[in-house]
Amino acid sequence: MLFEILAAYGITADEATIRPFGTGLINNTWKVSYNGKEYILQCINHHVFKQPAFIAENLNLLAAYLHRHFPEYLFVKPIPTLDQSSMVYNNIHGYFRLLPFVTDSYTYEVVPASSLAFNAARQFGKFTRLLSGFPAESLNITLPDFHNLSLRCQQFEIALSKGDPARIEEAKQAIDTIRQYKYILDQFEDIKHHPGFKTRVTHHDTKISNVLFDKEGNGLCVIDLDTVMPGYFISDFGDMMRTYLSPVSEEEKDLSLISIREEYFRAIVSGYLGEMRSELSTVEIEHAVYAGKFMTYMQAIRFLTDHLNKDVYYGAKYEGHNLVRTHNQITLLQRLTEKESLLNKMVVHYVESLV
Repeated sequence: MLFEILAAYGITADEATIRPFGTGLINNTWKVSYNGKEYILQCINHHVFKQPAFIAENLNLLAAYLHRHFPEYLFVKPIPTLDQSSMVYNNIHGYFRLLPFVTDSYTYEVVPASSLAFNAARQFGKFTRLLSGFPAESLNITLPDFHNLSLRCQQFEIALSKGDPARIEEAKQAIDTIRQYKYILDQFEDIKHHPGFKTRVTHHDTKISNVLFDKEGNGLCVIDLDTVMPGYFISDFGDMMRTYLSPVSEEEKDLSLISIREEYFRAIVSGYLGEMRSELSTVEIEHAVYAGKFMTYMQAIRFLTDHLNKDVYYGAKYEGHNLVRTHNQITLLQRLTEKESLLNKMVVHYVESLV
């Protein structure tokens, strides 16, 4: 079947090799070698992305803008088929696309050093800064309400009324803790109506694996652009905090291992604000630490909602998996809150150093 897809690009089965590639959870990915060149073939998960054509349209718009204004920027754009289509459709497996493989590039699944956190944050900041003149509102919404905390809280309340009674009782402590942090939702409601917060071209998925690095650990560009939509900077900055600051992932069961690495926070601040300082308003910068609380709180709510709904969205590898994830994210949120004053001072110090 994959060779039938590749035929649309002029790649023949007798000269090509295909092997699975990466560990992405959403799209299936393969590395293709053909005629001395390497490519990345992806099947877009149309159960998650209901309108794959929206993704293709967005990427074409962004590629055209960057080519016109910043031709030196490395933008990994899908390769057109022989008939100049952006994707190939298979009536069983859905939509596929082919991208060039960037030679001598590397990705990381975890953040092993603060220097990588700095370079990743810099790349995400650079991406949004270069697109500051692009009309963000012209982008398609590929995942409606993806980072809409208001909606996530509504879904949580519905799960409390209609979810599994035994699980609701089991998760009572987590439910109570979530409610104690409701002020994060209140702040988000204020942000949506605050003139100092601007919607920009936002990546929305700033984990370390979505950055390409060279062998020295320097960032080359950001990748996996399916979630690029109009959004607030708190989504990108906050998800870096959520996924880079703790030495353990959201899967960790031993909550005592969760901590906030100040050196990594300093790296994120200097990397991202080094690119975005002139773009962000004063009130946005004042909400830098809030961004981490916002994303961590929202993820805790999403995990808990799924647990109460019997794991219909994220699934579960073992009984109580999403409740473990919930407690993990709640603990991370508590650690962030404990260091909030210190982290805010670090932001102020960095901004003052740029004056």
